[in-house]
Amino acid sequence: MTHMEFARKLKGVFGFPITPFQSDLSVDYDGLAELSDWMAGFPFCAMVAAGGTGEMYSLSVDENVEVVRRVVKAVNGRMPVVGGVGFNLPMAVETAKRMEKAGAAALLVMPPYYTNAPMEGLMDYYAGVGAATALPISLYSRDWAVFSPESVARLAERIPNLVFWKDGQGDARKYQRIMRHVGDRLVWVGGIGDDCVPAYFAVGVQAFTSSISNLAPRLSLKLAELGLKHDFTALDKLMKKYVHPLFSLREQSRGYEVAVMKKAMEILGKPAGPVRPPLHNVKPHEAEAIRTLLEGWGEYL
Repeated sequence: MTHMEFARKLKGVFGFPITPFQSDLSVDYDGLAELSDWMAGFPFCAMVAAGGTGEMYSLSVDENVEVVRRVVKAVNGRMPVVGGVGFNLPMAVETAKRMEKAGAAALLVMPPYYTNAPMEGLMDYYAGVGAATALPISLYSRDWAVFSPESVARLAERIPNLVFWKDGQGDARKYQRIMRHVGDRLVWVGGIGDDCVPAYFAVGVQAFTSSISNLAPRLSLKLAELGLKHDFTALDKLMKKYVHPLFSLREQSRGYEVAVMKKAMEILGKPAGPVRPPLHNVKPHEAEAIRTLLEGWGEYL
């Protein structure tokens, strides 16, 4: 199977597990294995270990690699596992090589830590990661790593194993222009959050990465099913009832896209634990709001 054949098969939902921590902020590897095994029981197209929701930037290189190794073992061939890499070029290259040996089927390349990099430097960074591995890779355009249609085309031409593009900007108008300019050279994925599912599928993605997959996998899968069918009437009902109320809680503070999900998982009895700095945990009154919200989720829990 070629890299593009592999990529085109991945439709629907990428499960996006958090990384559980113990109270002392050490990685809870047993909890991670339990969570990954449970999530792999649902028909996600792939699982992303040590991604943004998995607090990849708060983990050491050794921890990131070990997270991928443990998830690969827990998933046990039921779906491909994608590993997250980033920080800077030497660390991303080392992580990429080690994750390949640990059993990752593909890599998700985060922006480098340096926020003022020129476009040519960014291209060198992504090309360097791509050259370090035989695995298919996805570039994650998030935060300050913003690209024009022309720059995406240049990256696709320069990096043969770049086969996915994960959008984290949430600008459907610009994403559609990028998709139309580059065409089927890349597989298009929605990545900023479950709350953008209608817009993503309206412009033509084939999959999205879901943090809700940690809580309610059936809800994530239903969102993808309706999105792929372009049944936006039914999709909007789910967004209004479930997704938008959750994401309004996540918007209470920066970094709550992880902290709120971890608290919700704790309420549901799933392995989670606290977040690591620089994130911070939700406040007690916010935890109660999350608990109240989940009381209406019975259909999908």
